[in-house]
Amino acid sequence: MEQRINEKNLKIVQELIRIIGDDPTRPGLLDTPKRVLKSYGELFAGYEIEPKSILSTQFKQEDYSVDSMIICKNIEFYSMCEHHIAPFTGFAHVAYTPRTNKVVGLSKLARLVDCFAKRLQIQEKMTAQIAATIQDVLDPLGVGVVIEAKHFCMCSRGVNKQSSMMVTSKLLGEFESDSSTRAEFMRLIAR
Repeated sequence: MEQRINEKNLKIVQELIRIIGDDPTRPGLLDTPKRVLKSYGELFAGYEIEPKSILSTQFKQEDYSVDSMIICKNIEFYSMCEHHIAPFTGFAHVAYTPRTNKVVGLSKLARLVDCFAKRLQIQEKMTAQIAATIQDVLDPLGVGVVIEAKHFCMCSRGVNKQSSMMVTSKLLGEFESDSSTRAEFMRLIAR
């Protein structure tokens, strides 16, 4: 990220400050361009990560069978809407049913959510990307992803609906085709 903090990019952020209507040379804003570029390195770190590599470390359970749903729910995330570059934040609920005795650590599911969240994003696409990556890498019997989020582009501007939440889901394999699996997943993630 340090390579992005250069004179050209600092001038771009200074110009953005001018467009907003402020003076980038006033004392309170002198270091803001550098801070903005540094924070963008964190906010958009997902571009630096290959999503499939996150799930590459798997654990084989030899002393018992893993044949039931594995869920990591309430994975808090922060993302930026690609339409307004405004924040949206919420919780992802991610589940899969292993086809074999191979599983990934729960932190890997949270890291996968963060990988896609830390990009310019729309919630619908992010939901589908998480599910597709799990399906591609783990080849499970099924995958379920539900994301609930508050979008600042809707609650702090535009229609100004502060209590609104967007919910998206992507169900693959048995989560889509088997109504009892789908119902169990939805029941287990309910608060």
